[in-house]
Amino acid sequence: MTTTINLLPWREERRAQQQQEFIVMLVVAALIGGLLFWVWQGSVDQQTADQRARNSHIQAKTAELDEKIKEIKELRERRAELVARMEVIQSLQGNRPSIVYVFDQLVKTLPDGVYYNQIKRQGNLFTINGLAESNNRISRLMRNLDQSDWFEGANLLNVSAGADGSEVNSFTLTVKQASSTNKEENK
Repeated sequence: MTTTINLLPWREERRAQQQQEFIVMLVVAALIGGLLFWVWQGSVDQQTADQRARNSHIQAKTAELDEKIKEIKELRERRAELVARMEVIQSLQGNRPSIVYVFDQLVKTLPDGVYYNQIKRQGNLFTINGLAESNNRISRLMRNLDQSDWFEGANLLNVSAGADGSEVNSFTLTVKQASSTNKEENK
């Protein structure tokens, strides 16, 4: 008697079981892969959102700093304007008494027989138009101006004799107002 054992159904069952295990493992791997992809995608999205938040924070702070820089520039401009005004006021305050001394010296240096018709000032240069009884008196006026503490560099521009035959000469001369350092040295 020969016994025959049929192994085919067992092998087919084993193959079906292996196929089923393979499909389960494939589904589990796909689920794990999907889960890993979802975690990775969420991490990337979170990092992107964090970076956008940082960028917007930086842009907001940059805008604030730009405003502050603009305010600082405006304050510097105002400061420069105020400093310029203060310098002008200080120079005016410093020069206020000097004009009194200049007019006083113009009178003190004026010799007899000389008269001023017009005095113009441009900066520190005075242009004097006047009449004199003789050229010697004009020379005396120029010497007096040069010897004054308030004037220097008297320069005669022109002298002309009177048109009506009189002995009166008209003259034009320039003289510079002495600097404040010269006045302090002479005192």
